Amino acid sequence: VQLQASGGGSVQPGGSLRLSCVASGFSLGDYAVAWFRQAPGKEREAVSCIDTSDETPYYYYADSVKGRFTLSRDNAKNAVWLQMNSLKREDTALYHCATAYTSNWPPKLWEYDYWGQGTLVTVSS
Repeated sequence: VQLQASGGGSVQPGGSLRLSCVASGFSLGDYAVAWFRQAPGKEREAVSCIDTSDETPYYYYADSVKGRFTLSRDNAKNAVWLQMNSLKREDTALYHCATAYTSNWPPKLWEYDYWGQGTLVTVSS
């Protein structure tokens, strides 16, 4: 069972990045999948979450990223993507994807059981 996060990098303010979270060993479509980030000296923040395990899809976006970040998923590829546009310096952080198997919405932090390794996003000029 593994989550592989990738896609981070260095970009100028206003630029874009696309993060990927690919699962192996389990079906990602059965889980809510979230992206968290943690900047140096700051607490971990839930950035976005998607749950399409039921008929009704659920999406969550932190206020700080609404209108700029977009989640999508492809269950056939067992992957979730976070498209990040109009990046700001304050988006600089280590980003992790995580999964939760729960009927709660949004999932509680303690319900996230699988975590991918972080992928670093740096926004600077």
